[in-house]
Amino acid sequence: MNSFAPALLTDQYELTMLSAALRDGTAGRNCVFEVFARRLPTGRRYGVVAGPGRLMELIRDFRFTDEEIDFLRGAQIVDSGTADWLAGYRFTGDIDGYAEGELFFPGSPIMTVSGTFAECVLLETLILSVLNHDCAVATGAARMVTAARGRPIIEMGSRRTHEDAAVAAARAAYLAGFASTSNLAAGRRYGIPTTGTSAHAFTLLHDDEPAAFASQVATLGKNTTLLVDTYDIAQGIRNAIAVAGPDLRAIRIDSGDLSVLAQHSRELLDSLGATETKIIVSGDMDEYAIATLAAEPVDMYGAGTAVVTGSGAPTAGLVYKLVEVEGRPVVKRSENKATVGGRKTAIRRHKPTGTATEEIIVSQGVPEHAPNDRPLQRPFVARGEVVDAPTLAESREHLRQCLISIPWEGLKLSAGDPAIPVTIVPTA
Repeated sequence: MNSFAPALLTDQYELTMLSAALRDGTAGRNCVFEVFARRLPTGRRYGVVAGPGRLMELIRDFRFTDEEIDFLRGAQIVDSGTADWLAGYRFTGDIDGYAEGELFFPGSPIMTVSGTFAECVLLETLILSVLNHDCAVATGAARMVTAARGRPIIEMGSRRTHEDAAVAAARAAYLAGFASTSNLAAGRRYGIPTTGTSAHAFTLLHDDEPAAFASQVATLGKNTTLLVDTYDIAQGIRNAIAVAGPDLRAIRIDSGDLSVLAQHSRELLDSLGATETKIIVSGDMDEYAIATLAAEPVDMYGAGTAVVTGSGAPTAGLVYKLVEVEGRPVVKRSENKATVGGRKTAIRRHKPTGTATEEIIVSQGVPEHAPNDRPLQRPFVARGEVVDAPTLAESREHLRQCLISIPWEGLKLSAGDPAIPVTIVPTA
């Protein structure tokens, strides 16, 4: 999917650190890096893990070709010794983390990368690039799904982002519970249901609206969606039913006061005998816009820009930090950016009813388990080999169950504390 080979999706400082570590002999030290968020974006009460499935494919193919090494040497980014080392690079360590569809909170060790410093440090930029994007999209999309209260949402943001990001965003949105995508590449690559009918340009192409509708129905049948707001919505609806009949599948409205228009459209459709014709609305939909339409006769939503931009939080704010060297915890003490040393193990504690109550994270140890505790980390890579992971459909269901498990306050769209508290037990 990516325009460049994975190995060059890397910041230069990864290679300068590698060169220096190879020269001074520290490159081979066994290290543990962790990915976590210090805080959630403003207004968010949880984050959604998305992207490990994409990431493992990229790590599996993370190799430096002769052409790439020639580029690095020619640009004097690496010396000959580092170039020789890169030519044989293979990640041989371990990667563990939270499953796709899992929820995360401040401090959650959502991914742990262990191996030599040299092989782990090279993955930093790639890991953060994938996870920060996909987690942000999935989190915003999950909030939209909650606001929709069971009504389907179509992802249609491809034209509002980079072409590769569009495919990744469609995957993350589907993981979050969206029903389908307009992006055909995502449909082919990930098996996501695709949908799409026509734009205003198709209506404008024809001599009049009925001619455009007749052409679309002749091609796609009555099980299609007619866009009725090119000119006058009320007349557009009359034209749609006149052409397709009362068993037209759906109309779509893409502009205006959607609350008022949905009510008037439903009344008009019913008066024309089209009582089963659905109403789809689109146009700058985010979780707040969707929530305001909860009581209106809307059957489906289309969301684009807000999805691919994380609905106001385009990055999940994840960092990749060294926490252990040769079994010894290491700690960063920078003001506002301090870390807790040592490899972390995490569990989520639940009531007997299944409601999550707390996340417990222990450094260099294992949390004491109580009834209804659930371990949060699973293997992704073992000794350099990618481990079979759940399917996208299974991860989608996992997220649905996770959202059911958190207290209802955690699903609110208003700003507030994380849905559950996180307790981090540091190294003794």
